Amino acid sequence: MDRPDRGISRRAFVRSAVAIGGASALSACLQREATEDVPQATLALDELPDRQHAWNEFLATDDHGNVVPPEHHLLLGLEYVGDGPADAADEREQLEAAFRTIEKAYKRGNEGLAFTIAYSPAYFDRFDAAPAGVELPAPTALTPFEDPTLDAYDALLHLASDYGHVTLSVEEAMKGELEQLNGIDVEGTFDGVFDIADRRTGFIGRGLPADNQSGVYGIPDGNPVPEDAPMFMGFKSGFRKTQASEDRVTIQDGPFAGGTTIHLSRLQLHLHQWYDQDSRDQRVAKMFSPDHAADDLVEGAGHNLGDSSRVTEIAESAAEDARNEGTVGHAQKTSRAREDGEPIILRRDFDSTDDDRAATHFLSLQRSIADFVKTREAMTGTDLTEGSVGARTNNGILQYLSVHNRANYLAPPRELRSLPAPNPA
Repeated sequence: MDRPDRGISRRAFVRSAVAIGGASALSACLQREATEDVPQATLALDELPDRQHAWNEFLATDDHGNVVPPEHHLLLGLEYVGDGPADAADEREQLEAAFRTIEKAYKRGNEGLAFTIAYSPAYFDRFDAAPAGVELPAPTALTPFEDPTLDAYDALLHLASDYGHVTLSVEEAMKGELEQLNGIDVEGTFDGVFDIADRRTGFIGRGLPADNQSGVYGIPDGNPVPEDAPMFMGFKSGFRKTQASEDRVTIQDGPFAGGTTIHLSRLQLHLHQWYDQDSRDQRVAKMFSPDHAADDLVEGAGHNLGDSSRVTEIAESAAEDARNEGTVGHAQKTSRAREDGEPIILRRDFDSTDDDRAATHFLSLQRSIADFVKTREAMTGTDLTEGSVGARTNNGILQYLSVHNRANYLAPPRELRSLPAPNPA
């Protein structure tokens, strides 16, 4: 990547650079993106929220009040380099200096950076103790038809920005390869504390999937992904009224109050039948509900739906649709997992072409991993398999994806984000 290929779009080129990673990719990315427009922090460190996951107030919104997520995402699986528990004060100080460098270097939000650091059950196993007041089970398969790799990295760093070079710059700085980050001296790195054991990349946003669909395994030839789609399956998601609030997903009690849990799945997409055989009405019915298709509610990718996918009122008709229509919708099924009428998970998922394969990194926040499991059970729809609705066929979008990885993490509040003990004082 010594010089950019001017024959592809800037957005596709930047996506490719983020996926490749490293100093040469960063250099190439810097040639295609405006660097002078990325602002440094506008808030003092003590003015930032206690919640790491408090992104929404800093992110852009559309005309309907839906949060517009950052376009580029980087997930780094981290391994603690020590043999035993992570309990060295100097290591904590080093990591905290690193995170404060990031916070000072970039304004929080789309045009700068949003990030979280979270810790796995494997990390807390080093202490022979679970995190106090938090149910953080080891990941496991959640359906009879999956056999995923169960990730056991000690930590997960999630970086998100509208600028690909921002995520790459942070990665290089944490590796000790940069002396400055957006004009701020790098005061701490991961060196001697964490090794980067895994990296996953992705993107979300209107037009990005269409820009990045060509030659990708899992997507048929002919560029079928619509230009207005923010994700590969052709439809909008993340409607405001189908998302839990950040308050709802925040841990309320115990030493980790103010934190949240994260579930991360890597879902391989298989979209040949989706685009080559299924009709537009079939896709709408399977993604939303049969009523959405019959009433022609969805225009294009569904941006016309405003702040709601309009499935809440028909969630309870899922069993009836399964019997009478022979199809049940993904959103229709999933919306059954509510409490007091409100969603219980907050999705921050995005698509990927890592290894030239179409995938979705499904990242959700919830107060307890049990909330994700409840939502996944509703999505699986085992109770709806009657007649034409099988375990996967005509059962929402299950037949178009396979689960390759699962992982669970705890994202502590900011004051505990640097190598937390399981029962911090």
